[in-house]
Amino acid sequence: QVQLAESGGDLVRPGGSLRLSCAAFGDAVASVNFMSWYRQAPGHQRELVASITRDGAVDYTDSVKGRFTISLDGAKNTGYLQMNSLKLEDTALYSCYAAILMFNEEITGAWGQGSQVTVSP
Repeated sequence: QVQLAESGGDLVRPGGSLRLSCAAFGDAVASVNFMSWYRQAPGHQRELVASITRDGAVDYTDSVKGRFTISLDGAKNTGYLQMNSLKLEDTALYSCYAAILMFNEEITGAWGQGSQVTVSP
């Protein structure tokens, strides 16, 4: 009933930029109340990269502060992760998670399919 579609992952060189998108789809979707981005790289545990509430409260892990920006377009039910000054250490599979308010007032969690970001010279 609810799907999150991710896009934007790519192969980039160090110092480059990418923007990931995460769009919520479903006839019963009323709004996206919360969205977060996680990443997992080989040899590392999954970590929370950034999160944002519908009211605009944001949080970032220390390693991306000043380089990444999370945003949420409520009208489009789409969240974004702008990634600048990319480093080799940013290479990972990025996945979005959203808490979605349905028209029946139920809150449903959903995961995107994942988007690979590879930073390589």
